Amino acid sequence: MAKRKFRLHDAVRGAALTVRVTPRARKTQLARVLDDGTIRVRVAAPPVEGKANRALLRYLARILGVRTSRVEIVAGEKGLDKIISISGMDAEDVQRKILAALPETKQSP
Repeated sequence: MAKRKFRLHDAVRGAALTVRVTPRARKTQLARVLDDGTIRVRVAAPPVEGKANRALLRYLARILGVRTSRVEIVAGEKGLDKIISISGMDAEDVQRKILAALPETKQSP
């Protein structure tokens, strides 16, 4: 498989990746991979009372095809930069699904 352009790690219980959240976006979507390898995710929800975090976890679970309970913020809960853990999923599967959902990696028909 091609070398990753974003930070993704195999862990004992699954995979972990770094994301930078942009709250109050027009819609929730993966935006791009930043120069440091962090994945920028736009979230429509505001950063109030954990709404943006919950929206982020639901969105990532949906694009990864896992239950929301398997996606967890392990660092950065109150900041824009976060480390996300996906339990029960290896880094290669996460990479494939993230790359498929990124706008610049989608194939044109």
